[in-house]
Amino acid sequence: MEERSLEFFQQLPKTDLHVHLDGSLRLATILDLASRQGVRLPAETTEGLREAMHVGQVCDSLVSYLTAFEITLAVMQTEEALYRSAYELAQDAAAENVRYMEVRYSPILHTRRGLRLTAVVEAVTQALRQAQKDFGIDSGVIICGIRSISPASSLEMAQLAVAYKNHGVVGFDLAGAEFNYPAKAHKDAFQLILKNNINCTAHAGEAYGPESVAQAIHYLGAHRIGHGVRLREDGDLLNYVNDHRVPLEVCPSSNVQTGAVPSIDQHPIRFLYNFGVRVTVNTDNRLITDTSVSKELYLLHRHLGFTMEELRQIVIWGFKSAFLPFHVKQRTLRSIGAQLDRLFAGRPAGSRASLEVDTDEGEGRARVKAVS
Repeated sequence: MEERSLEFFQQLPKTDLHVHLDGSLRLATILDLASRQGVRLPAETTEGLREAMHVGQVCDSLVSYLTAFEITLAVMQTEEALYRSAYELAQDAAAENVRYMEVRYSPILHTRRGLRLTAVVEAVTQALRQAQKDFGIDSGVIICGIRSISPASSLEMAQLAVAYKNHGVVGFDLAGAEFNYPAKAHKDAFQLILKNNINCTAHAGEAYGPESVAQAIHYLGAHRIGHGVRLREDGDLLNYVNDHRVPLEVCPSSNVQTGAVPSIDQHPIRFLYNFGVRVTVNTDNRLITDTSVSKELYLLHRHLGFTMEELRQIVIWGFKSAFLPFHVKQRTLRSIGAQLDRLFAGRPAGSRASLEVDTDEGEGRARVKAVS
């Protein structure tokens, strides 16, 4: 198999469809914001903070993993902090050639000091617009409801998403601990989202079994699934997801860190890809998981034997699965296909996939076909 370096994957145009704002700050930024705000942290150096937040370390459980967010959220309660966090995230993503990113977070978690929900949303959307001008990275916001707070809170977050549709917000999500917090309890929020023709996704099948995925699809109407690594435990549901081309937002290193899978070598993304499921590769939390999209693709290449053609397909699926208008997606796919052709130059033309836009595909998305 042809081997490529991490630097090669950094050159590829990519997406990051599943990345949490509050899990992707720079360590130095957390320390600086804490100093400015008078927030006490468990450590005063980047190395000490890295250890306290178990950055890149395998955790006992998803709940244990989520404790690191208390540190980041402690310094993300002002408009300045939110703007800086979003801007720097976009800058870091652009540095590894992420062309399109969907940043998710729950505004309710940033109101501890009395910040209005509208101010929370606007600080992030303004930062991402400025980053687009400065670094050329396109971004959208996904607002999250939180399973463990309340269905009423999720409905409020859904109302916020409706208010900011076409003003930076591209989707809605249900996040947080899965166990004992069933997705179906939040169906009213998703009914409002679907009624307003807004895209939606949901964390499911990570810390809980395939029943969680079934609820996300059949009760919430999710267009994508966050993680979904336990989907293979239910063959019937697996076929349904595959037949309906429901994309999975897979975050390989994060899945290992939270204990959802035992190791990268045993990650089910290889099985899911071989089965035909539309998988996308994402970071989840750039800081806490200590990763990038380039690193995730490289790990799949080195540990699971993904070939260049297979990784090319995954990159394309990322753009196809984005919460973008069809005409924008169509134009983007043509551009990205040409760039990938240049990066893969020198390989036999018949072994590459070329982009052809098929507008009558049932799900209204561009299709990539192998052309000899």
